[in-house]
Amino acid sequence: MMMWSNFFMQEEDRRREAAGRRRAQGQHQLTPELEGKIKLGLLLSAVGSTLAVLAVGTEFWVELNTYKTNGSAICDAAHLGLWKMCTKRLWQADVPAGRDTCGPAELPGEANCTYFKFFTTGENARIFQRTTKKEVNLAAAVIAVLGLAVMALGCLCIIMVLSKGADFLLRVGAVCFGLSGLLLLVSLEVFRYSVQALLQRVSPEPPPAPALTYEYSWSLGCGVGASLVLLLGGGCFLLLTLPPWPWGSLCPKQGHRAA
Repeated sequence: MMMWSNFFMQEEDRRREAAGRRRAQGQHQLTPELEGKIKLGLLLSAVGSTLAVLAVGTEFWVELNTYKTNGSAICDAAHLGLWKMCTKRLWQADVPAGRDTCGPAELPGEANCTYFKFFTTGENARIFQRTTKKEVNLAAAVIAVLGLAVMALGCLCIIMVLSKGADFLLRVGAVCFGLSGLLLLVSLEVFRYSVQALLQRVSPEPPPAPALTYEYSWSLGCGVGASLVLLLGGGCFLLLTLPPWPWGSLCPKQGHRAA
């Protein structure tokens, strides 16, 4: 009986040693230099992630402005994003003197903000006697959310690299950040197409649709900046996964030159 118990204990010890060797092979200790570079890349990616969340969560992607009319003290403007639109009634006295159209939308005025109904009931929204194309708006929103999800996965991978030493996840994080930047760029382009579709879908019902101009606003600028920063962060992480050759031959160490 004692012999069998010793046998099982030895087998358990062997399994534990094998598991420890596998963990040691899968998790290499990061050098201080590599850890510092990864932290700098993570800081850069955090800036891009903040810009991405700010862009997706706000509704200043595009401003729609009507023309100022003589004899009226007010004018109408609107701004919208992926989830919500706001129409505003502004005082023409607050509009800059050299501007022919109403706006900018940041001016104080009576605002009416509503979420798009095509996320719930599937209805198109109407803005200044024009109708949205819900399929395009839905596609832009879904792609943006997918980009945020991939971006969060990339952050998780890099945090695992720093905390657990799982350096094989560095390449996965690089791909995730690069992919999230590309998805945000695609979402921006789809949204741009949705704006063009909105301007062309004029309702024939009275009253007549007013003439409009449009200009992209700061939320979309944050989205463009986030895409570029995330692509740059993904590229930096990908460079860290490459072997030192041929960079090592181009930049030899001091000790080799002395030899």
